[in-house]
Amino acid sequence: MLTAFARAFKTPDLRKKLLFTLGIIVIYRLGTHVPIPGVDYTNVQKCIDQANANQGLFGLVNMFSGGALLQITIFALGIMPYITASIILQLLTVVIPRLEALKKEGQAGTAKITQYTRYLTIALAILQGTGLVATARTGTLFSGCSVASEIVPDQSIFVTITMVLTMTAGTACVMWLGELITDRGIGNGMSILMFISIAATFPAALWGIKKQGDLAGGWIEFGTVILVGLFMVGLVVFVEQAQRRIPVQYAKRMIGRRSYGGTSTYIPLKVNQAGIIPVIFASSLLYIPALVAQFAGGQAGWKTWIEQNLTKGDHPIYIVTYFVLIVFFAFFYVAISFNPEEVADNMKKYGGFIPGIRAGRPTAEYLSYVLNRITWPGSLYLGLIALVPTMALVGFGANQNFPFGGTSILIIVGVGLETVKQIESQLQQRNYEGFLR
Repeated sequence: MLTAFARAFKTPDLRKKLLFTLGIIVIYRLGTHVPIPGVDYTNVQKCIDQANANQGLFGLVNMFSGGALLQITIFALGIMPYITASIILQLLTVVIPRLEALKKEGQAGTAKITQYTRYLTIALAILQGTGLVATARTGTLFSGCSVASEIVPDQSIFVTITMVLTMTAGTACVMWLGELITDRGIGNGMSILMFISIAATFPAALWGIKKQGDLAGGWIEFGTVILVGLFMVGLVVFVEQAQRRIPVQYAKRMIGRRSYGGTSTYIPLKVNQAGIIPVIFASSLLYIPALVAQFAGGQAGWKTWIEQNLTKGDHPIYIVTYFVLIVFFAFFYVAISFNPEEVADNMKKYGGFIPGIRAGRPTAEYLSYVLNRITWPGSLYLGLIALVPTMALVGFGANQNFPFGGTSILIIVGVGLETVKQIESQLQQRNYEGFLR
């Protein structure tokens, strides 16, 4: 990997793309430290010092924003609205025939869906920005902080609207920066910004574990966490690269005097076909009861039960519910993202078949059978990886956003592998040496 980056910097056009990407990353990180107007930055820092900034209801969104959410900066919402909008559009593509038709139109249809995603991102940013401002005004954002209600001194309508518009504009700017990396940088812009947001929280989280440790000044806990992180990275790389290859044979066809087909290929079915989506779905769904209980008044029985069982990451009911939701959403997302019948029809249309399996419906049934079998280990793997923060919470007294937790490590490794593959492919295009030199 280091060799690939060294060769990339020696190639002029790739060097420009890498430097452009690094410049955008610097701008993005600067924006995560610029507070929005109307916020008392001193009181925000006092609350962050008093409370653990990575715990609580907004932990997941804070991680995706690189810690900017609880700082209430112009990039406080980060790329979370865009991620949510992309997932919603992907789900609606299966339900709405118009979107499904656009998806099949190729590049023009994809551009239209991307435009819809941008509009939905702005709408979600306004909604989430309003919710963040409301929680900051009432002091709910930092529960237990003595100056939590003084974070927004001026609570007039004008100041509130200004704060919401500023965060919405920040989200639009983040979306634009990601598209700039995709167009003029090394590609995969939104994923790279997500990578940077999560990686930026690692040093503080690791140092926090060292400060909380008791053995040899915390260095033993620190070293143990590093070893666990390296083991998890190796495990995630191994599983993410694992795939079941379904062989496909294309029959020869004579068109005029020329023969076509007769080639062999395969359909790669990944063990973790769903990626990180089930973990995000399960985390978001588990936040809903906690959110309702947090804003509900009184001490009703249902509210007490939720606060005792569904807000603490180390509670058995929370652990079991989280694991079951991840497994369920893994099967759900695979079912809507991979259509065996469509794949079988396309193979039949172009004269392809799986050896030993009849074309048409038997092929679709076989693909569905294989997909269900490999989704089981993939979903169990996702559930176990996602429970690592819980085990760290019990073993090391770490916070719920353990630096090598399931969501963060999956994104870090996945984006890292994809970026290295893109750089390597561009290097092969520019430095390819054939048989004749």
